[in-house]
Amino acid sequence: METQNIEYKVKWKDEFLKEICAFANAQGGTLYIGIDDNGHVVGVNEAKNLLENLPNKVRDTMGILVDVRKERRDDKDVIAVAVEPSSVPISLNSQYYIRSGTTKQELRGTALQEFILKKMGKQWDDVGHDTATIDCIDPKAVAYFIKRSIAAKRLTSETTGDTPQEVLENLRLVSDDGKLKYAAILLFAKDPLRYFTGVQFKIGRFGEDEADLRSQDIVEGNILQMADRVIEILKNKYLHSYIRYEGMQRIEELEIPEDAFREILYNAIVHKQYTGAPIQMRIFEDHIELWNEGNLPENYTVETLMHKHASKPRNLNIASVFYKAGFIEAWGRGYKKIQDGFNAAHLPMPVFATAFGGVEVTIQRPKQDTNDPKDDTKDDTKQLTERQSVILQLIRDDDTITIAEMIQKTNVSAITIKRDLLALQKKEILKRAGGRKDGKWVIL
Repeated sequence: METQNIEYKVKWKDEFLKEICAFANAQGGTLYIGIDDNGHVVGVNEAKNLLENLPNKVRDTMGILVDVRKERRDDKDVIAVAVEPSSVPISLNSQYYIRSGTTKQELRGTALQEFILKKMGKQWDDVGHDTATIDCIDPKAVAYFIKRSIAAKRLTSETTGDTPQEVLENLRLVSDDGKLKYAAILLFAKDPLRYFTGVQFKIGRFGEDEADLRSQDIVEGNILQMADRVIEILKNKYLHSYIRYEGMQRIEELEIPEDAFREILYNAIVHKQYTGAPIQMRIFEDHIELWNEGNLPENYTVETLMHKHASKPRNLNIASVFYKAGFIEAWGRGYKKIQDGFNAAHLPMPVFATAFGGVEVTIQRPKQDTNDPKDDTKDDTKQLTERQSVILQLIRDDDTITIAEMIQKTNVSAITIKRDLLALQKKEILKRAGGRKDGKWVIL
């Protein structure tokens, strides 16, 4: 049976040099000539010729040495071509191939770039940019990083006075020849979209399906503060925030456990392939879908992510800065934070899956207008979302305010405003007195 490291061919063809190239660029392997796809031995008649010519042909076309030997199986000659993994990229006629599972794949574009960098011991975000200078760096973003890192006790207060240049150099975000690395631009630039087209986070609210787009936002800017901006928009426009009081302290809680949700956001930002499409979040009434481009690490599956595993970030420099800022852990234990957060909120664990060349996370939303879906004893009349609180304040300021005016002031749809007004009336917090034109709102 063919495997990651074994390939069968009935007879030799020069096009099978691609198989040898793919083995060399992956984990190595053996190409058997004289065996069919089902593993049945058919033998070869030109064994002597292959023993003499194949090593030279491989050397002349790819510059590598392979071990070609004759084996006797079922009283028939079989040729085995053993290929060692190469520490440098191997090409065949200026094309690159790699073994993936039981197939070979040609590497092109971004995949080829990442493959060559990996063979060189580097990652994409470690490359120095040819034109970007320190002037493109936002001092406010650097100051934000220092503040968060000191709070997380991963930097000392002595770094407060460092210049942006000194901070970037200490974070190893400047190459040996003085160029800003890609990671520095993504993390701290005033306008990283000027350099990389994939530095966006798209948020959309949908109705019944993806064809029913009702509103959308695009978050741009540096990726270090991207999660904060996303959470702020979600709280103000897309998700419910529940308000409760402990004594005189007002506590606002997102409908989804925020710490666990941030962990998911940080993972999407850190592991994204920034030469690809923007991160995309689709929000439906009952669930959220979050997708970021970028395949899982080699030999990793979605099941690997949900258990203790070694951390293998796609963008090592970005991950290092996120760690120093206290956003993520360095040991691949983010899954535990997600599990604990959703379990404590009595919500189903998010579902991770590979899709369209990236990773998609599906998060179930809790039923609306309830603080704890598992606790039926709570008094629903005391639980208001942030948006409902805003609507009540608008009514306190003007009890004749119209729905159209509420839409303008809250920047949400008419359907949402009407749903919240109905919910407030069902909770017996609000009622309508008089007609549609000459009536007013009454807070009970």
